[in-house]
Amino acid sequence: QVQLVESGGGLVQAGGSLRLSCAASGLTFSTYTMAWFRQAPGKEREFVATISWSGGNRYYADSVKGRFTISRDNAKNTLYLQMNSLKPEDAAVYICAARASAVQTTIEREYDYWGQGTQVTVSS
Repeated sequence: QVQLVESGGGLVQAGGSLRLSCAASGLTFSTYTMAWFRQAPGKEREFVATISWSGGNRYYADSVKGRFTISRDNAKNTLYLQMNSLKPEDAAVYICAARASAVQTTIEREYDYWGQGTQVTVSS
């Protein structure tokens, strides 16, 4: 049974930082492309970042490029998202996703497993 469990969310002031984690189990983590998505109230889920099996290839949404960094530790079966210079518009539930393919994608429906999410709130 595959499980993805996010943690690290919380309340932060604009300009602050948070580090999210996603602990994976029930899958061979190092063979999955991983990603972060986010969903704000009343909005569609949107792509944030994706990372390849080895961590060598990373791709970001324009809205977070230069502020967020996606990384992974295959030895710990854990995905990370370092978020700096947070803005009120970054507030959302952040959700990690796993794709059983080496091909990276920003398309939500092409991911196989999803976590429950962790809430990020940014005060102005």
